[in-house]
Amino acid sequence: MKAMIRTDVARNTKYAILFVLLAALLASIPVVSAQGPTPTDDDVNKIAKKLFCPVCENTPLDVCPTEACRQWREQIRQMLIEGKTEDEIIQYFIDTYGVRASGDPPNKIASYLIPVTAILLGTAFLLRALQMWKKPKAAESTVPAGEAKQVHQDEYFNKLEDELKKRK
Repeated sequence: MKAMIRTDVARNTKYAILFVLLAALLASIPVVSAQGPTPTDDDVNKIAKKLFCPVCENTPLDVCPTEACRQWREQIRQMLIEGKTEDEIIQYFIDTYGVRASGDPPNKIASYLIPVTAILLGTAFLLRALQMWKKPKAAESTVPAGEAKQVHQDEYFNKLEDELKKRK
């Protein structure tokens, strides 16, 4: 009978050791969540940098301290958990809050070309105005150049003399 008890104890010990090893093996396997891993603050801020606060003027969403921005960052975190991509999240905010929420202009080509064109046209206009200011057009006249100068001087002197006579 003692031999039978020893055999049962040995068998139970084997089962206990097997159970402990199996439990240790199962504990080492990572648990897979259906929702995926929780995004870090860096993941959320990477997207939030591309969006702007609806309350504060020209403040990126990742640095804005308002409650609205905190809620937006949490909404971004939730959308990342749901598996949405960065482009989908940004498009959601543009659709919901308007183009003003995005840091990118809707028409990038026009937003770069218009200022450059305005600067070039302004520079050309300024250069042309400086050239005209520097040397005015010559007066067109049928009188030869030497006589035209004399005529202008005579007219000027005549008017000047008339004015001086009126003052006396």
